[in-house]
Amino acid sequence: MQKRVLISAVCLPLLGAAAAPQQASLHLTFEGLRSQKGSIRLCLWRDPAGYPDCTRGTGATKESVPAANPVLDITGLPPGDYAVSAIHDENDNKKLDKSFIGMPTEGVAFSNNAKIAFGPPKFEKVRFHVDGETTQTMRMRYFL
Repeated sequence: MQKRVLISAVCLPLLGAAAAPQQASLHLTFEGLRSQKGSIRLCLWRDPAGYPDCTRGTGATKESVPAANPVLDITGLPPGDYAVSAIHDENDNKKLDKSFIGMPTEGVAFSNNAKIAFGPPKFEKVRFHVDGETTQTMRMRYFL
């Protein structure tokens, strides 16, 4: 009987440690910026609600980094699937500027460097898995 109690007392803390939530980190690097002016504004998405527009995405994590240093580390993330949409806000007006026909006049980028055709790529194309330490290098694209 004493052996069972002793084994339970030793193993119980180990079971609690195994149940502790694991945390992950995401290292983002942005390449292909046409200038070091302004900021890179991005949204980190867990689900497609509101994607890709950060102004409508209430569930997205919003971050900003200077374009002169286009690197960001996000820590303490629960492991899972994520997506990133980003703009190069060159004039720092906190929005994506567009031409009179709706074409972006500032840079845009998406995780997985998903192709941009007639509008932003679908959420499924930009989604990627974060587990442990994950890295994404995103290429900024300019249309005008």
